[in-house]
Amino acid sequence: LSAANTYSMRIAIFGAGSLGSLLGALLDRNHDVVLVGRDPHVSAVRDGGLRVIGVDSIEATPAATTDGTGLDVDLAVVTVKACDTDVAARDLATGDVGAAVSLQNGLGNEDRLAAGLRCPVVAGTTTHGAMLSEPGVVAWTGRGTVTVGNWRVDGGDAATDPAGDDPAAQIAAAFRAASVDVAVDPDIRRRLWLKLAVNAAINPTTALARVRNGAVCSEPIVTYAERAAREAAAVARAEGVDVDGDAAVNRALAVADRTADNRSSMFQDVAAGHRTEIDAVSGAVANRAAEHGVDAPVNGLLAALLRGWEAGQGLR
Repeated sequence: LSAANTYSMRIAIFGAGSLGSLLGALLDRNHDVVLVGRDPHVSAVRDGGLRVIGVDSIEATPAATTDGTGLDVDLAVVTVKACDTDVAARDLATGDVGAAVSLQNGLGNEDRLAAGLRCPVVAGTTTHGAMLSEPGVVAWTGRGTVTVGNWRVDGGDAATDPAGDDPAAQIAAAFRAASVDVAVDPDIRRRLWLKLAVNAAINPTTALARVRNGAVCSEPIVTYAERAAREAAAVARAEGVDVDGDAAVNRALAVADRTADNRSSMFQDVAAGHRTEIDAVSGAVANRAAEHGVDAPVNGLLAALLRGWEAGQGLR
């Protein structure tokens, strides 16, 4: 990832579902973008372009493919489900990738990408909302921001590599060049844990109850959503990341209120009969809680219930 291509990059969106397609359309305004996803969406984009509706209207013409191997790109933006991270790393490793940034849900994605790739790996989050309306069309349901931070550079934990490059800053510059609101956070781990607490409170509860996000803010769900968020914060602290329980709860309820009419990604997965990201959300909280001797019964129960549903559907 060199300074020469900072403002005009070859970018792969690996996992071109709703969020990935939205980001691909935004980045396509200034970069050479290829979407890596599944049919029939990929075929529709390849044949007729990508259309964004909702918050803003965008007509984009990125390349699109179902084959993520052999890519030659400056940047891979990884937006696959957490359960597909290993596949993403495996496929990306067959090509020439300058850097990768994860904008996924859950814990562990960055480490799994770093284990499989020989390039800088950057962590990130986004508050943009998106849903696929139909193949080739994505609904932009909420304008947000992107935040990135260095995770691993050349296999280490340093913020910059020996040459003095700063991958997170360069990736942020690429997003800004496409007029995408982006920031660099040197404490990206805390931000990821806060996001995990929000996801643990909202996603499994709405998926199991089949309700929209706003229902999380009131009884009977709110009590258990708050407990799930507090448990995630406690595990974060056990791992040396300063996340206050009240802050986690307040963030979760604020997100649920702001997105009250939305269906969470996990609710959408359950409704469509797809595998969820429960292992990387409530499951990750429960597993790491057990490692540290921290109690996380609500996350454990939520994970067990959704894993049980997936097993019954033949998805595990």
